[in-house]
Amino acid sequence: MAATVSRLRLPVRRPTPPVLAILRRIALALGLVALCWAVVYVERDGYSDNLDGQLSALDVLYYTTVTLTTTGYGDIVPVTDEARLVNAVFITPVRIVFVVLLVGTTLSALTERSRTEIRLARWRARMRDHVIVLGYGTKGRNAVRELRSSGTPADRVLVVDRSPIATADAARDGYLCVTGDVTRPETFATALADRARTVLVAVDKDDTAILATLALRRLNERATVVVTAREAEHVGLMRQSGADSVVVTSETSGRLLGLAAGSPAAVSVVEDLASFGTGLDLVEEPVRPQDVGRRPGDLDVPVLAVLREGRTLLYHQVQVLQAGDRLLQVTGQGDVSPR
Repeated sequence: MAATVSRLRLPVRRPTPPVLAILRRIALALGLVALCWAVVYVERDGYSDNLDGQLSALDVLYYTTVTLTTTGYGDIVPVTDEARLVNAVFITPVRIVFVVLLVGTTLSALTERSRTEIRLARWRARMRDHVIVLGYGTKGRNAVRELRSSGTPADRVLVVDRSPIATADAARDGYLCVTGDVTRPETFATALADRARTVLVAVDKDDTAILATLALRRLNERATVVVTAREAEHVGLMRQSGADSVVVTSETSGRLLGLAAGSPAAVSVVEDLASFGTGLDLVEEPVRPQDVGRRPGDLDVPVLAVLREGRTLLYHQVQVLQAGDRLLQVTGQGDVSPR
């Protein structure tokens, strides 16, 4: 299979397709030709044809086209004052508009290309600490939706997918995207992965996820890498490849199904916690200085876990909170938390 060349695509800003814009310009140009043809045809007696002295409808059309395109062979010329006046005050301005319209189509294409290059240069210059989402399938789209719900700006999200159709969808949704193989270093270089803050690997195959994580870690050792795995047996290898966290989709779905059999309401709570901005939310906050030395259960908000020195400790494993701890806690939508 031929290698996919990585290519950056900016968010789509104008919904009008380029082909439609060109067709509109062509229609306008033809409209100007028809208008001038009608005006000259009405005044055809004021023109002289070097061939036979008379102007037919076809002669008028011929004169109109060579005049508007500034070709002007001189075989048909206005001879009366009225015809020359019409040429001076009407045909000449229309000729200028016609030429500008044709040249403008080319200039518009060149201007749009230059504008795109400027936007790309600006993006490369200012993009720092962005979030890269590998794969824009069902998992990737949902991940992006949660990122946006939690407050991540659209211009801080970059989608990488091998499929041009998927990246076109991402561009229409308003996100920067790169079309390229997620296992190749040049794709990550195009996406400025060395500056990324977080990378979410949401590809369909576990082997692709492992290779993507390895390629990414060669460029960026500080980014937080979260990987989805279809099978639990691949979790260890993904962590060895550099993943900070692995979400096993098949195992998680199976556990939720088993939980739903005994307590459907519990599944609703878990889904609520997993969806930001609806009901209960999981948030990560630094411990307040006044809470250092207290037990997690003594705080005003429910604390599920404590992040300490790169380890995740469940709330019952922590006797007292220490400076530098980060708390994974539950908040309710609309709650006014003292934290």
